[in-house]
Amino acid sequence: MCGGGKTMSDKKEVSRRQFLNYTLTGVGGFMAAGIMVPMLRMAVDPVLKVSADGDFVNVGLAEEDIDNTPQRVEWLVEQEDAWHTSKVDRIAYVFKDENGDIIAHSPICTHLGCYISWEGNEDYPGQYFCPCHLGRFEKDGTNVAGTPPTRPLDRYEVKVENGVLHIGNIIKT
Repeated sequence: MCGGGKTMSDKKEVSRRQFLNYTLTGVGGFMAAGIMVPMLRMAVDPVLKVSADGDFVNVGLAEEDIDNTPQRVEWLVEQEDAWHTSKVDRIAYVFKDENGDIIAHSPICTHLGCYISWEGNEDYPGQYFCPCHLGRFEKDGTNVAGTPPTRPLDRYEVKVENGVLHIGNIIKT
């Protein structure tokens, strides 16, 4: 007799059908996990990957060549998408503000993502102009009231090393 008044013979045995059911369920679970782990890894890996986005790129513009008029600067960055690496063009409008600080604006309109240009319309001198929907921005990047953009232009991080301008990531405004 075992504790509680039951004998060993009262113990419920596992039938062949139950055994196979438990075994196949367990094996199926391991197989499903084996299939799901690589998919989960592929989905999560880009999030966990250390990014070099904080790196600054030498754009080849000397600090003394930057004045108070926005000038278009273009450079290439290396972009890696999964297994493919490519060179991508980047553009900024660079100038010095009234304090002598270097400002680099993104050329992407914050309304619908069209490209803006400095003094792109002769009716609006001294402003950035977006030809897609007539959006306008002041020199400091603020959007002109009554035009489609609802927020200022984004800026790039900037720094000067050895007298040469280096541009980093976009700072959302």
